[in-house]
Amino acid sequence: MAEDNSYESMLCVKPEVHVYRIPPRASNRGYRAADWKLDEPAWSGRMKITAKGKVAYIKLEDKNTGELFAQAPVDQYPGCAVEAVTDSSRYFVIRIEDGNGRHAFIGLGFADRGDSFDFNVALQDHFKWVKQEGEFAKLEASQSSTPKLDLSFKEGQTIKISIGNIKKKDAGGAKPRPTVGGLLPPPPGPKTGGVIPPPAGQQTVPAVQTNTAPLLDFSSPIPAAQPSSDVWGDFTSAGSNSSKDGVKSGWVQFS
Repeated sequence: MAEDNSYESMLCVKPEVHVYRIPPRASNRGYRAADWKLDEPAWSGRMKITAKGKVAYIKLEDKNTGELFAQAPVDQYPGCAVEAVTDSSRYFVIRIEDGNGRHAFIGLGFADRGDSFDFNVALQDHFKWVKQEGEFAKLEASQSSTPKLDLSFKEGQTIKISIGNIKKKDAGGAKPRPTVGGLLPPPPGPKTGGVIPPPAGQQTVPAVQTNTAPLLDFSSPIPAAQPSSDVWGDFTSAGSNSSKDGVKSGWVQFS
């Protein structure tokens, strides 16, 4: 991804910071804010942190006129351009440049710990973004250099697919019986009126003939009902009449 170096973004603004003259470093152990004259700052004003491409800029300006007092370009953090002191979290040593190749180290201090925390986080976030952009650029470069695999079909190219384990249906096979109303047909059984033969080894027993001649003899007269002194005579007469009606209707009278 191409960088747009003409665009400058604002990362952090603090309305009041202090600048101190610092003595030369006596050893490699680092700077100490206690060695500075903290009650006599050399300059006080406004601080801005801007970013242009991959480089961040710490700008010290007059808080009334906006005139630039000093500027410190930062291309890496942590690095030699910005270094924290060893005895406080509110003071830093920054390397300023005049644009002609000359540079100097000055002390930078914040009146509040929250301001120094914002200063530190703004620089960390910017260079974290720079690192991610560099990784994305390397990934795109590696993908563009790798030849792409072309799996498309060429003109006139065909493929043949063999599918096994598929049985063909016989042309003269039995057709399934149609269903009526969505129900299966009844199972096959004997024809209507047929007689199922007995199992082998068993003999049929002939039907016993009964002599129904006396029961069906209609020639003998039926004696008329005789009057009786029985109190149930009326009911007997009624029973005799119903018997006659039964004979006339063709039913057999059993005695």
